Amino acid sequence: MSNHNFFESNYKKLGFVVLNQSSIDEINSDAFKTYIKVLYLPENYLVTIDFKQYTTKTPSLFFINSNQYLQIDKEGKGQGYFMYYNRDFYCVQIHDAEVACDGLLFNNIFEMPMTALPEKEVLFVESIYDQIQQEFDSPDSSQEEMIRTYLKQLIIKATRIWKIQQLGALNTESSKEMDFFRNFSRLVEIHFRTKHTVADYADILGVAPKTLSNKFNRLELSQPNDIIKDRIILEAKRLLGYSALSVKEIAYQLGYEDPAYFNRLFTNKVGDTPANFKKKYLQGKNVQLE
Repeated sequence: MSNHNFFESNYKKLGFVVLNQSSIDEINSDAFKTYIKVLYLPENYLVTIDFKQYTTKTPSLFFINSNQYLQIDKEGKGQGYFMYYNRDFYCVQIHDAEVACDGLLFNNIFEMPMTALPEKEVLFVESIYDQIQQEFDSPDSSQEEMIRTYLKQLIIKATRIWKIQQLGALNTESSKEMDFFRNFSRLVEIHFRTKHTVADYADILGVAPKTLSNKFNRLELSQPNDIIKDRIILEAKRLLGYSALSVKEIAYQLGYEDPAYFNRLFTNKVGDTPANFKKKYLQGKNVQLE
C-alpha cells in the first residue's frame, strides 16, 4: 500500500497519508502548513495542536485549520491516517448548509480540535478511510466526488459526536440557539483582530450585549468577553512562537494601537509577559494555554 496518495485537479488538492515514522516527520515539518487537516489517531498517540497536548485514550479524529500548529509527538497503537486538503477541494464555510460544522469542529470557541470516537463509531470511521484508500488504489473518473463524499461523511459524523461531547446543555436547545452559538463562534474567528468587545459582536448579531451574555450564562458556557480575549491571546501566542514579529508588531496586528495595553492584557491572561512567553517557548519549555 503506498504511503502517500495525492489528488490534484484545477487548483483542487487533497492528500491521503498512512502514518509511519517517515510520514510523521513530514507532517511535523511545514510541508502541510497551508492545508486544512483531518487526523485519525488510534489510542496512545500524543499530539500537540497549538499550545495544548492531547493523548488519545480511544481512537480520535482531529480537525485542524490551516492557521493552527500541529505536531505528532508520539506514535501509538494501531494505524493512523492523515488527510489534508485546500479550500478549493472542500470549503466548510461555503458548504456549511450541508455539514453545519463551522464554529463547531472548525473555529470553535473551546479551541477543542479533538473528537474522541465512541466504540460503536470506530468501525464506521475506519471503513471510510478504507474506502478512501480504495479510491486511490483504483481511481475512476468519479474519484474526486467520491472522496469528497467520504470527507463530508467524516465531518458530519464527527460534528454530531463533538456536539454531544462538548456542548452539554446546548444540545437540548433548539437548532436556532445552536445556530446563534455557531454564528458567534464564526464571527469571533473572522473579526477578532479588529473587534474586541462583546458590544461589537452583539451589534452584528442584532441583539443587546446583555442578551448575548445572558444566552451564554444560561447555558453555562464561558462568557463572550472571555471567548473573544482568549482567541486574541491564542493568536498572539502563535505569532510569538512561530513568527519573527516583535511584540509591538503583534499588538498592532491584533488591533491594539497601544502596545502597553496589549502587554497588560496578555500578562493578565497568561501570567507572563509576551517577551517572557516567547523566550520560554523558544527554549522549548512546555507552555500551556491555560
